[in-house]
Amino acid sequence: MTMPDDPAFRARLAALSEKFAATVPGTLERITQALAVCKASGADLPPDAHLYQLHELLHGVAGSAGTFGFVMFGQQARRIEHMVRGVLTDHTGWPAVIPEVEKLLIWASRDAQATTYA
Repeated sequence: MTMPDDPAFRARLAALSEKFAATVPGTLERITQALAVCKASGADLPPDAHLYQLHELLHGVAGSAGTFGFVMFGQQARRIEHMVRGVLTDHTGWPAVIPEVEKLLIWASRDAQATTYA
């Protein structure tokens, strides 16, 4: 993304990025809780309502993280969001989603603004 040369614009974007960074721990906690609810359902496939909640949280990160300098966080959230959407559509593949969400949570809790995902 090319940024305008306007210093005021850059300052506003930096301030918004700081605000976004402050929301990351709460977002990670909400994703953790949504995953826990899905896992606690006791079924091979969580109810759609639980999956939708997880999907929406990941969708929110995917849609906004990159704008505020959390590009990899947004990309990985988008990838996992698509996995969850596939589970909702095909009613299969849930077991593969769990470790992917867990990996995202661990990675993002270390540094959600990192440029490499490992």
